[in-house]
Amino acid sequence: MKMGSLFTPPLLLPLFCLCLTLFSPTHSTDCSSLKLSGGKKQYSNCTHLPTLNATLHFTYNATNSSLSIAFSAPPAKAGGWIAWAVNPTGTGMAGSQTLLAFKNNGSMVVKTYNISSYSSIVEGKLSFDVWDLEAEAGSDGKMILYGSLKVEESAEKLNQVWQVGPGIADGHPMKHEFDKANLGSVGELQLVEKLTPSSPSPSPQVANANSGYGLRVTQLNVGFWILGLIYFIVFM
Repeated sequence: MKMGSLFTPPLLLPLFCLCLTLFSPTHSTDCSSLKLSGGKKQYSNCTHLPTLNATLHFTYNATNSSLSIAFSAPPAKAGGWIAWAVNPTGTGMAGSQTLLAFKNNGSMVVKTYNISSYSSIVEGKLSFDVWDLEAEAGSDGKMILYGSLKVEESAEKLNQVWQVGPGIADGHPMKHEFDKANLGSVGELQLVEKLTPSSPSPSPQVANANSGYGLRVTQLNVGFWILGLIYFIVFM
């Protein structure tokens, strides 16, 4: 009698499912968990920004060198503002090309600011084209800023800056706080994942996620070992 006759399919099924689990790719960030409260637009990538309870959804189109974004964060106070920016020349606030959203007479608006220095925050045209600018107030107390912008051809990453402020005075945004979270609201936005020859292609639904390739190689080895064990038990 073959030993395989002692094992019923219900016992083999969990082992088979375990192998499928080991072969499945792993992701560190899933866009399905970062749904926009408005939910009226879809984006290919999303990421939790490390400060100010902010998130960024984005889609990069390499064909026409454009970037569509949805930046979401709670303003510092009721009646405050949120802002997201690209800095083409540096990594801080000075030089930032800024999209800033706030509520004006009951309606959400988006303004553009070319911040040439820390002492000069003046509304004006940005150094690159922007379009489809709009904003809305979410049901969770956050504001959502939408927009599209032109980026340099073959760009792989951008210097991004994000911020929140307490209010608007005489049509101008009031200064934000200088707490650790505010000062740390800068970073790189990776538009294109750099792949090594042995690296798998990243999922389009993951923003700035580690590939975990070394872990998957280990998982594959274990999976093949289990499949070999099942074959031995059933057919030997």
